[in-house]
Amino acid sequence: MALAGNLRWSWNRRTADLFRAMDAQAWGRAGGDPMKALHLVEPQRLAELARDGDFIAAVRDAGEDLEAYLSGHSPYGSETGAPLSVAYFSPEFGVTEALPVYSGGLGVLAGDHLKAASDLGVPLVGIGLLYRHGYFLQHLAADGWQQESYPTLEPTQSALRLLRTGAGAPLTIEVELAGVLCRAAVWRAQVGRIPLLLLDSDVPSNRPDERAVTDVLYGGDSEHRLRQEILLGIGGVRALHAAGYRAQVWHSNEGHAGFLGLERIRGLVQEGLSFDGALASVRASTIFTTHTPVPAGIDIFERRLMERYFSAFAQSCGISFDELMDVGRQGHDEGAAGGSRFNMAAMGFNLAGRANGVSKLHGEVSRAMFSDLWPGLPASEVPIGSITNGVHVATWMGPEMAGIMEARRPGWLETAAPDWSIARDVPDDELWDARRRARLRLVQFARDRLGRGDAGAGSDALDPEVLTIGFARRFAQYKRGTLLLTDRDRLRRLLLGERPVQIVMAGKAHPRDDGGKEMIRQIIGYTADPELHSRFVFLEGYDMELGRVLTQGADLWLNHPRRPLEACGTSGMKAAINGGINCSILDGWWDECFDGANGWAIGTRAIAHDPEDQDRRDAESVYRLLEDQVTELFYRRTPSGVPEGWVQMMKASLATLGPAVSGDRMMRDYLSDLYLPAAAVRQSPEQPPSK
Repeated sequence: MALAGNLRWSWNRRTADLFRAMDAQAWGRAGGDPMKALHLVEPQRLAELARDGDFIAAVRDAGEDLEAYLSGHSPYGSETGAPLSVAYFSPEFGVTEALPVYSGGLGVLAGDHLKAASDLGVPLVGIGLLYRHGYFLQHLAADGWQQESYPTLEPTQSALRLLRTGAGAPLTIEVELAGVLCRAAVWRAQVGRIPLLLLDSDVPSNRPDERAVTDVLYGGDSEHRLRQEILLGIGGVRALHAAGYRAQVWHSNEGHAGFLGLERIRGLVQEGLSFDGALASVRASTIFTTHTPVPAGIDIFERRLMERYFSAFAQSCGISFDELMDVGRQGHDEGAAGGSRFNMAAMGFNLAGRANGVSKLHGEVSRAMFSDLWPGLPASEVPIGSITNGVHVATWMGPEMAGIMEARRPGWLETAAPDWSIARDVPDDELWDARRRARLRLVQFARDRLGRGDAGAGSDALDPEVLTIGFARRFAQYKRGTLLLTDRDRLRRLLLGERPVQIVMAGKAHPRDDGGKEMIRQIIGYTADPELHSRFVFLEGYDMELGRVLTQGADLWLNHPRRPLEACGTSGMKAAINGGINCSILDGWWDECFDGANGWAIGTRAIAHDPEDQDRRDAESVYRLLEDQVTELFYRRTPSGVPEGWVQMMKASLATLGPAVSGDRMMRDYLSDLYLPAAAVRQSPEQPPSK
């Protein structure tokens, strides 16, 4: 049970393979969740395994490997020797599809953050919410319109442990929601070396409305979101203290968790500090990471709603309600003192001594976007830095590429700061063979996914020898999921021409985003053409499993948001570490990592004033790249059948992008630029406030 109870199995392939070997059918029915799979294996099969000496030895080896990982060498400790403890708050965590408390990029980034911290031995604890119905499952109607259903997460059947008091009762915390107490139980998941605390309001002592606070991720109206964010921020601080954790550095991943700063101020005021003194202390040890350059992505709450929930809280902080509202007021907000609306991003910046965007370009955009929070400063001097996101390599690298790297450097995948330059020395035919096998695996996966409920439905979909383009995004307007449909006849010629391409798409639209749903419907309508259905497929049910297979198997990764509205965009990073080539707008991480030899750039860095004109220009750029460069390079083969030029670009991509996009690099940047400087200012971990 120790192996199943630690989520390290989600990135340790040998352990996952061990569970799969117990009973492949049970593993499949359990959705790749070891805890569920253990309950589904028949007693007769368990008895057979108990007599299998090789299996018992493999279990023993895996257990010893986990113990060595947990207690072994810590690169962080040996490199810095500095004391540190970090509390990392996020509204979602995408550690594994077996724990569905994530929706997309923000959550998956948070999961990779925990894994990178675990590998480096960084003393960090994650704090989030346990959504009993998680994010929605996607189903497409016959006409392509997205429909949603919500699964039920039963924590007792997962790798979660309910924390208890010394007397054995469930550990709970309380927050006040408009005069009503809401209690939340605290569950813990173990992510390698990192504990992840998840708050659950679905407890019997709550009223129905309070039990529903942690029902659905990003669901409900504005008030429901506010209630969730109060529990995450204020309740998260209380849960951290109640569970016995102490923190020197407090990191808010997006504004959703920002109320953690107000709760810490309240605690320090109760200890005798003035509000200004408490604010200064909190700022010194708080980090705020913003993830969106799109104003619509920021939670903003009306004054009268805030007044219902925070009038009494303001008094406990020793300030007026107007003064509390000022904490979340952006400079251009109308009204006198107190403002008319409370901006969660503004609060994040106002309560943090250090702040960052998630790519260099996003840092620039954020400095301009929030410059009015620092009146009198030119945008270039606004104190918002940047740390470019990264991806956890062991989670996202497929077996084909991992096998190549491990063959040259045994233990490469678990090495801190591995040497990516060895990719340049791999023989062309070996690298190309790995690419073909990964593509074949994607084709087989897509056929299986399309054939659910109809065994023959996907049998002729895709061709394992055709240039395969991957695209998987949240279907929001600015990501332009239908850009390739701008000229449908031209796309048709690309799909069916002498140098054919095939496209695999996936992604969800927010349940209330009819514009995003319409884009998916248009794509499904286009792929319904009998001549095209074998060359263009849309896979419903986008989740981490689908994301892994798609980024590991695609030859070309396509990304075309409207510049500069992509904060970072990590899916292309996952393709890059698997030998996929990026073809992207110069936005997010690609703007700083593209060097002219490691992929293709769509369009230019110019930003058009007319979005429709920009869309036409960028679509033309994509078509020309595919017609004149991408397909030509892919299908130009040596006598042995290897596309020599394509493989050279693969090598350049792996060697230059691998070290730049790894979660290991990201975590080292957070340590050197933010965590250690913040810890140096505040030497002792914050103690829980007195009651």
